[in-house]
Amino acid sequence: MEKVRKHIFFSGRVQGVGFRYKSYYIAQSLGLTGWARNCYDGRVEMEVQGTEADIDQMILQLEKQRYIWIEDISVKSMDVIQENSFSIRGY
Repeated sequence: MEKVRKHIFFSGRVQGVGFRYKSYYIAQSLGLTGWARNCYDGRVEMEVQGTEADIDQMILQLEKQRYIWIEDISVKSMDVIQENSFSIRGY
């Protein structure tokens, strides 16, 4: 399966609800790499790398979380890079 990398902004109720930590655990379970961080404007920014299907699965699992409400998703494709894990970053 070919790896892809996506730069994603999530808007809605995505801060203060465990979004980044849930992203981390889902990424670990799916073998995805990248990072997630809160933005000052209330969005969450993420770069995630793996198969298209696994990234789609991650987003579906995030949408099913109890306290998270994703209003909008903005996605851009990026070049794949060499990395080994998924991390949570500060602002």
